[in-house]
Amino acid sequence: MRLAVLDRDRCQPKMCGFQCIKFCPRVRTGDETIKEGEDGKPVISEELCVGCGICVKRCPFESIIIIGLPEKLLEPTHRYGKNGFALYGLPVPNVGKVTGILGPNGIGKSTAINILSGTLKPNLGKGRIGWDEILEYYAGSTLHDYLEGVSKGKIKTSQKPQYVDMIPRKFKGRVSELLSKTDERGILKSLITRLDIENIYERRIDELSGGELQRVALAACVAKDADFYFIDEISPYLDIHQRINAAHIIRELAEKKAVMVVEHDLAILDLLADVVHVAYGTPGGYGVITHPKGVRVGINEYLKGFLREENVRIRSEAIEFEVHAPQAAKEISSLLKFGRFLKKYDEGFELEARGGEIRKGEVTGIVGPNGIGKSTFVKILAGELQPTEGELTMNIKVSYKPQYIKADEPVMVADFLRSITRQFDTSYYETEILRPLQLERLLKQQVNDLSGGELQRVAIAACLSRTADLYLLDEPSAHLDVEQRVLATKVIRRFAENNKVSAMVVDHDIYMIDMLSDNLLVFEGQPMVRGEVHGPFDMRVGMNRFLRNIGITFRRDEETKRPRVNKPGSQLDRTQKSEGEYYYIN
Repeated sequence: MRLAVLDRDRCQPKMCGFQCIKFCPRVRTGDETIKEGEDGKPVISEELCVGCGICVKRCPFESIIIIGLPEKLLEPTHRYGKNGFALYGLPVPNVGKVTGILGPNGIGKSTAINILSGTLKPNLGKGRIGWDEILEYYAGSTLHDYLEGVSKGKIKTSQKPQYVDMIPRKFKGRVSELLSKTDERGILKSLITRLDIENIYERRIDELSGGELQRVALAACVAKDADFYFIDEISPYLDIHQRINAAHIIRELAEKKAVMVVEHDLAILDLLADVVHVAYGTPGGYGVITHPKGVRVGINEYLKGFLREENVRIRSEAIEFEVHAPQAAKEISSLLKFGRFLKKYDEGFELEARGGEIRKGEVTGIVGPNGIGKSTFVKILAGELQPTEGELTMNIKVSYKPQYIKADEPVMVADFLRSITRQFDTSYYETEILRPLQLERLLKQQVNDLSGGELQRVAIAACLSRTADLYLLDEPSAHLDVEQRVLATKVIRRFAENNKVSAMVVDHDIYMIDMLSDNLLVFEGQPMVRGEVHGPFDMRVGMNRFLRNIGITFRRDEETKRPRVNKPGSQLDRTQKSEGEYYYIN
């Protein structure tokens, strides 16, 4: 079974002269394997295509994907027209459980949710069909009754969007005005307290940070009275304590409602979900959503890259986790030593750094709760802010990726990156940055047309493209899926080692920080009031100090060695706290 997918936005036949048609061997023999459609774009016959891949290689805009599908896949659940993206399978909403969806971006998760929410009618790959045919197809399945309710307009949904930083573009008022309209369950007052929104309740939406927007969006979603709740990523911009707090709120919601979540922080997904559907396929081409699996089994199979029940390998290599904390580092020359400095804001917040050292060739992780001054510290090192007291002499070149990325100018990705680096066309740049960050297919797209995850990867590449001694990256994991986070981690780590430069990374993904870092800066204090910079510490000391401050311990999964959050008050949680080992266990 073969699938031919054409990215119609990328396809530019007037500029290439239909290279796909000219070089197709079947067309040369007289078959109409590829022909010009009514809209001036090529139409590929999946029945006649032999899968030679010549059209894929000849297309200068990389707009064609030819995929050999497993024979056991039946007709798709939904397909976006001839040569469009195809989705196979649907996740199953379940009252009383949190259902997770785990898979890469661009694999059809949004399509599935649009179907379950009633905004998109599944067409079973046949074009326009009626609900009678759809319900007949699902007769006898667990989805039949749910879809019947959707068809009759009886299912009310509430959704938290993935990109919360887009909210200010659609709503211009105050937080109180937005949330008061959503309180259909009469629990808004409790949510405001539990999500720590009191201090921002009367502020304007466009004045909020990413973490504040995330909590407001979650409160708005949960406060509505719906039958089906869909929550798309709760972790971006939230610290680990806020993520766990949000997970508890969602689990309470699921006691009486059907809740579905997409989450790329595996530790939080593990804590949050009861079952998971694994989504796999070719991003932008097709996606398959498996039957529900136990959350531990599903996550472990996804990490190993092999789905046992489906007998499908979804990745050539397993994602592996280290077991022990890194050993003490050897003597390395110093890149930068900084003394005490203080930064005060008119609003009352102040950040104090008591001095420290950044060493050449090392990656320093920066951890701490939100509102404690991490981004302020990084901006001072980047030269975007000046200390109120003390001096910081920076006789080095610095490259900085900010926490919040904006792309307003219509410039092509390739031109944008080429304007930053002279290495753009070298094999090293291609193999060490472009290819691992999966940017090759984005080079001919406009920067302002990119999704949040795509823009994040371009921003990481841009930061590493500049010639510098110190690279500062603020939350590089935001909006990246699991595999993209692993790839980004490897890129940053290898870049620092190969080029003998230093990097500092602010992030709330505990494992990403662990895998990246040689040492840790730990930020302590009172959020929104005062922050203090401590360290750098070696990884064991730094991680134990950070997790002790927020009262959370991690354990390792016996099978994959991935980090898992311990249930507060459990025997293992109490044991690790008594031993002072909050993360690394020998």
